[in-house]
Amino acid sequence: MRKKIAAGNWKMNKTQSEAIELAGAIADVVIPDNTMVILGVPAVFISDVQTAVEGSAVQIAAQNCHQELSGAYTGEISASMLQSMGVEFVILGHSERREYFGESDELLAKKTNTALSQGLKVIFCCGEALPVREAGKHIDFVKNQLEKGLFHLGADDLDSIIIAYEPIWAIGTGVTASDEQAQEMHEAIRSMIEAKYDIETAAKMHILYGGSVKPSNATELFAQPDVDGGLVGGASLKASDFAAIIKA
Repeated sequence: MRKKIAAGNWKMNKTQSEAIELAGAIADVVIPDNTMVILGVPAVFISDVQTAVEGSAVQIAAQNCHQELSGAYTGEISASMLQSMGVEFVILGHSERREYFGESDELLAKKTNTALSQGLKVIFCCGEALPVREAGKHIDFVKNQLEKGLFHLGADDLDSIIIAYEPIWAIGTGVTASDEQAQEMHEAIRSMIEAKYDIETAAKMHILYGGSVKPSNATELFAQPDVDGGLVGGASLKASDFAAIIKA
């Protein structure tokens, strides 16, 4: 039985004191036994947030890492740095990284390899823009992202991968995919994994929905058989909202 996952992506938000306060409030939330809580926080706040959630079941994710372990890459953060800080997860391939920073599937494959080599677990994002969905090519588009960015890995490596499906047209827009749309894509992704690897690997894979998850829609979304939780943006920045999503 796959655990449910409530993963918050704070993006480029909060000051240091605000981050500590928010993390502390989330650490006080009673987490159901079948639920994992992950906070994707700005790198400069990782140590502060680790201290704020110490003793709780909350786990920490970085929002990105570089494809090289070290070198002359001013301003970048390596997987080995994150590993040395006790960070367990890293988010890779978020649509905002793909769009604003030009990250390709090939680059993300390299980043994934590097993160796994350092013992990090990867939350690998995929998803389509509105024109792709309107053209009815959304499943093929996501399949191509996974084939180029993820499916070079062995089945054992996938034990350290969480897939987050994020319809770009639903991120920060207030528009959410319907329960049926979310389930359709999540089921399709699981079928892709089964076709590439095997039914056991597909059954174990956690697939999160990431597109305007809110307390008002979380219960219905998470009730879908192939939706294993959410990668939550805006609603993870308010403790009461994220607590409701955790409980959902």
